[in-house]
Amino acid sequence: MNQGLPIEILLVEDSTTDLELTLRALKKANLANRIETVRDGEEALDFLFARNRYRGRALDDNPRLVLLDLKLPKVDGLEVLKAVKSDPRTRTIPIVVLTSSNEQRDIVESYDLGVNSYIVKPVDFDGFTTAIAELGFYWLVLNSAPGSNA
Repeated sequence: MNQGLPIEILLVEDSTTDLELTLRALKKANLANRIETVRDGEEALDFLFARNRYRGRALDDNPRLVLLDLKLPKVDGLEVLKAVKSDPRTRTIPIVVLTSSNEQRDIVESYDLGVNSYIVKPVDFDGFTTAIAELGFYWLVLNSAPGSNA
């Protein structure tokens, strides 16, 4: 965990391959400075709500962006999304679903629960790198978050 500096991106991904590809794509786009990675939905909720091993983290020190896979162990991504978007302390955190699921019901439910963007992972690395760079640039550089001076 990055001590001292606020986390810019919380990456919630259980696949080692997808985790490594995403981190590599973020690094290539110069967006990999302050990233926290968690491997399941329960750990994501613990981080976001400063519970268990993250209880020392300031609850108001939220990440600027959450990249969330849907198909997660313990607590699935839709449950994470529902919990985050229904709590006033976390509802303004931008969440981008980054998943291999292009099932219409997952897309509709994600938007119903308040997701900010839904991206189906491209199969090839170049397409994936481009998608990560563009979404990172938008959410971390261009987007004006609540309470920011941008």
